[in-house]
Amino acid sequence: MASRKVVELFYDVVSPYSWLGFEVMCRYRHIWNIELKLCPAFLGAVMQKSGNRPPGMVPNKFKYMGKDLSRLAEYFDVPLKPPSDPFEVMFEKGSMSAMRLVTAVQERETGGDKQVEQVSRELWRRIWSEDKDITQPESLSEAAKKAGLSDGDVQEILQMYTSQPIKDKLKNTTEHALSYGAFGFPMIVCHIDGKPEVFFGSDRFELMAHCIGEKWLGPQPDKSAAKL
Repeated sequence: MASRKVVELFYDVVSPYSWLGFEVMCRYRHIWNIELKLCPAFLGAVMQKSGNRPPGMVPNKFKYMGKDLSRLAEYFDVPLKPPSDPFEVMFEKGSMSAMRLVTAVQERETGGDKQVEQVSRELWRRIWSEDKDITQPESLSEAAKKAGLSDGDVQEILQMYTSQPIKDKLKNTTEHALSYGAFGFPMIVCHIDGKPEVFFGSDRFELMAHCIGEKWLGPQPDKSAAKL
């Protein structure tokens, strides 16, 4: 068997399209011959430093995004439902605290990234399914507990996530994304023969599969395989 290709997934829970990309890559991590590395980063800094404009800042894009996400939620089988005030969620409250929390979870987790995956998913679920807050400590605590972390683990993470080392780690991961030319999330970097191939968005999986020599079975590969 050929050596496993390293695939980096840069994401932020404030981005609904990142949730779609995240779930697909988690579904394929044991189907494709890849080593998936979850890279929680801060989208706000990427948008600012790349000079990009969020879709929500362009009225026609914002209007389209609502319809688009509704269709995609069904297609990807992700319980995605826009919050009552998407503008407030994305641009006023933001995700700095949430992404620092995920970074703290990653910093203390050993032997894999199961907790990072579960906590990230619960944060997405809070804002993009249940219309709940992800900025206050009690909100972050609730998400972490729902993800299966113990009370002791949650207390330790809540002490860590505002520390300078965690802030620096999140900043470094964000800068790492920018070094690949990031302008938005999700951004997926496939390392092929020593060369990084960058894919943006949640609609490039078929092309990605072609580039890494794997087969694309759709966003729900288990269901697709069952039909074969």
